[in-house]
Amino acid sequence: MNSPTPPSSTRPTILIVEDDAHLRVGLRDNLLDEGYEVAEAPTARDAEPLLRQREFDLLILDVMLPGEDGYSFCRRLRSQGVKSLVMMLTARSLEDDIVRGFEAGAQDYLTKPYRLRELLARVGALVRRAGTAPAQVTTFGGYSLDMGRRTVTRPDGGTVELTRTEFDLLAYLLRHRERALPRGEILDAVWGRDVVVDPRTVDNFVSSLKKKLGWTSDSGFSIHTLRGVGYRMEVSSA
Repeated sequence: MNSPTPPSSTRPTILIVEDDAHLRVGLRDNLLDEGYEVAEAPTARDAEPLLRQREFDLLILDVMLPGEDGYSFCRRLRSQGVKSLVMMLTARSLEDDIVRGFEAGAQDYLTKPYRLRELLARVGALVRRAGTAPAQVTTFGGYSLDMGRRTVTRPDGGTVELTRTEFDLLAYLLRHRERALPRGEILDAVWGRDVVVDPRTVDNFVSSLKKKLGWTSDSGFSIHTLRGVGYRMEVSSA
């Protein structure tokens, strides 16, 4: 279980309470990639010491926790004066279950299996509601990508005109720079798991990105083609 980082950071803080280790770690890694500080716990009992150490901006609670369930835990936290926003995750989709979650003190309720992009969008909305937001601007080779405004700016100050999918693709490559990204992973993250797209579509979009960014061998970044795998973006430290 990860310990939370010191409270001096200005990044939004999230505590995941989920007993399924695979889901917990996957969610943690994606939230870290989005710029959040993340702590995790498999049960309500394990989460309590973390909550005594600091106040989190958002709690992501699984409903079906071993021991004390998410509904009871959320109600108890509210009775103790914990003001963190709460998102509940559950396989239960009946209206009564959803209402029960809100009555326990949750601000959002997402049923499993959920789409990662939807979860991240909801998390972003909640942390903005809490008055915090993850890092919005990423620089690469003199360019700037602004997640909040969804713009890409050239070194000369001009704007790069990208489609929604091109922007999402560039943002994903940047978040995972220096790592080999299989085409299938890129498709799931950018286009969505429920969308049927030819894997070679990624190649066309990468080619379009390079053209619109005016990439040359002298640029301070590169998007390498990994034959038979996918792509890896590298950004110069200069």
